[in-house]
Amino acid sequence: MGLPVRITRSARWARVAPRSPGRLGPVRPRTPLVGLVFLAALAAPVTAGCSHDGGAAPSGRSGGRDDARSTQAAAPSSATQVTPVTGSPRTVPAVRSFTARGGPGWRPSSTIRVVTDPEGPLADEARLLAGELKVTIAPGPARAGDVELALRPGQRGGPESYELTTRDGRVLITAPDEAGAFYGTRTLVQSVRSGGGLPEGVVADAPDRPQRGLQLDTARKHFTAEWIEARLREMADLKLNQLGLHFSDDQGFRIESASHPEIVSPEHLTKAEVRRIVALATSLHIAVIPEIDSPGHLGAVLKAHPDLQLRDATGTPSRGAVDISLPGAAKIVDDLLREFTPLFPGPYWHLGADEYRALMSRDPQGSYPHLADLARQRYGSQGRVQDLATAWLNDRAAVVRSLGKKAKAWNDGFFRGGLVAPDQAIEVEYWTGRELGARDPQEYLNEGRTVVNLNDQYLYYVLGEPNEFRYPTGELIYKEWSPAVLRGTRPVAAGTADPRRVPGGRFAVWCDHADAQTPDQVANGIRLPLAAVSQRLWDPRPPKLPWQDFGTLYTTVRGG
Repeated sequence: MGLPVRITRSARWARVAPRSPGRLGPVRPRTPLVGLVFLAALAAPVTAGCSHDGGAAPSGRSGGRDDARSTQAAAPSSATQVTPVTGSPRTVPAVRSFTARGGPGWRPSSTIRVVTDPEGPLADEARLLAGELKVTIAPGPARAGDVELALRPGQRGGPESYELTTRDGRVLITAPDEAGAFYGTRTLVQSVRSGGGLPEGVVADAPDRPQRGLQLDTARKHFTAEWIEARLREMADLKLNQLGLHFSDDQGFRIESASHPEIVSPEHLTKAEVRRIVALATSLHIAVIPEIDSPGHLGAVLKAHPDLQLRDATGTPSRGAVDISLPGAAKIVDDLLREFTPLFPGPYWHLGADEYRALMSRDPQGSYPHLADLARQRYGSQGRVQDLATAWLNDRAAVVRSLGKKAKAWNDGFFRGGLVAPDQAIEVEYWTGRELGARDPQEYLNEGRTVVNLNDQYLYYVLGEPNEFRYPTGELIYKEWSPAVLRGTRPVAAGTADPRRVPGGRFAVWCDHADAQTPDQVANGIRLPLAAVSQRLWDPRPPKLPWQDFGTLYTTVRGG
C-alpha cells in the first residue's frame, strides 16, 4: 500500500542538478535549488524593446536528452545596465494586463537578491528563482535591483493570480497564494529571456480557466520517470497545472502494485518513482490526475484474470471489458483504487468509463442477454445494460469520494434516458462525438454538468495517426480552438461555456501505435501544441501575437 506524499520544504527542493550537458538527475534534499538550464537561456542574446503584446514560448526546465538547449551557464553581468527595457512583457501564456509607466525597467545582475522570508511560505519559490538567476536569497528589506516575493491574502484575482510591479529599479511580485507567486516568477524569467528584463509598469495576471494541462497515456507506451519529470518542468513554465496519467489499459498496467502484482507490466514505474514525480509536480503547482479506466480498457488486468472477462451471447470474449455482473470484477478495481489513491494527493481521480464493449454494440440487450436479465432484475422491466454500466460508474465514484477525491469520467460513459442517472458530481471529460448514440456537449451543459475540454479534433496527439487522427498543430489550436470548442470546430452556445461550466482542458497524448514515435519525438512534437493550449486556456481571447512570431519567440525563450 502506498503512503501519502507529504510535501515538505526539503522534499520540494530535491529537484535536479546537472550530470552532463543536456541531462539532469536527482540531488539530495536541501541542496540549493539549481536552475542551470535556465541560465543558458538567460545568458543568451535577447531581443529588447519589443512593444507589442503577445505570448512567448515555454521556458521549461526539461533536463531530458530531448532538450536541445545548451546547459553552459553564464552569470549575469554585474555592470550597471543603462539600456531601458521597453514594451510589454512577452511570455507564454501572454500576460492579460500590463500598465506601462515611465522608467528604465529592470534587468538582472549578479548583485541582485531574491527577497522573501527564507522560512516563509514563498521560500520554495524564492529558491527556484534565485537558482535560475544565479543570485542569493535575503530576508529583506528589499533594495535597488532586488526581486521581492510577498503573499497578500486579500489580493483580488483568485489563488493563481499575481501582480508584478517594476518600479525604481526593483521588482515586487505579490499574490494571494503560492501558486500565483510562482506564476509571477515564471513571467519574470520568460521576460528576461525574451526581452532582457522587465519594463517599468504593473502586470496584473490570472488564468481564465482553473484546469489547464497535459493528458499522458503511459499504459500503451512506457515513459520513464525522468521523461515525465521533464514534461512537468516544461508545463510549469507554461503555467499549466494538471498532468493526467492514464496508466492502465489493455496493453499494460504501468505502476507497481502490492495488492495485485500479477497485473503489472514488465516496464513500469515503481511507487518510489511515482512519489518522486508527484513531489516534483506538487512543487511546481501541478496536480497529477491518475486514471484506472473501467469497466472497459482492462486488458492488462484480464490477462491475469480471464475469468472476469465479458463474453457475448455466442461466448466470444469482448476485448478489454470486464463482466460487470461479476462481484469479482468490482472487487479488483476497487482494490486498485484504494491502493493507488494515497500515491496521488491531488483532488481528482479519473474513472474512465469509456468504450465499454457491451454498449458499443447496436443491440446491447440482444448481444449480452445475461446483462440484460440482470438489469431487469435490478431495475424492473425497463432496465437496460446501460443502467448497469451507469451504476458501475456511480459505485466507483463513491469509492474515490470516500477516499477524498472528486471523480472524472469520459463523456461516452454518460448515457441519456436511463433509469439510473450518472452522479451529478462526476465531471464530464469530453473527447469525442463518434460513438453510437453520441451526445452533443451542449446536452451535458444543459443538464448543469461540468465539462472539461479534450476535443479530439484539436487536442489528441495519437501515435501512428490511426482512425483518421492527425497530429494536431499548434497553429490550428492557436488560431481556431478555445475552451468553448468542445466538439469539432464549432463552439457551444454563447454563455454556456464560462469557466464555472467549462473549467478548462488538457492536451492529450495517446499511444495507440506505441512504436510510431520515440519518447524524444513525442516531446518535440507536442511542444508547440502544448504552448498554444496554454495560451488559449490562460486567455481564451484570440491572441494578439501572430502565429509566426509566437513560434519564433518559442525558440528564443527556450534558448535553442
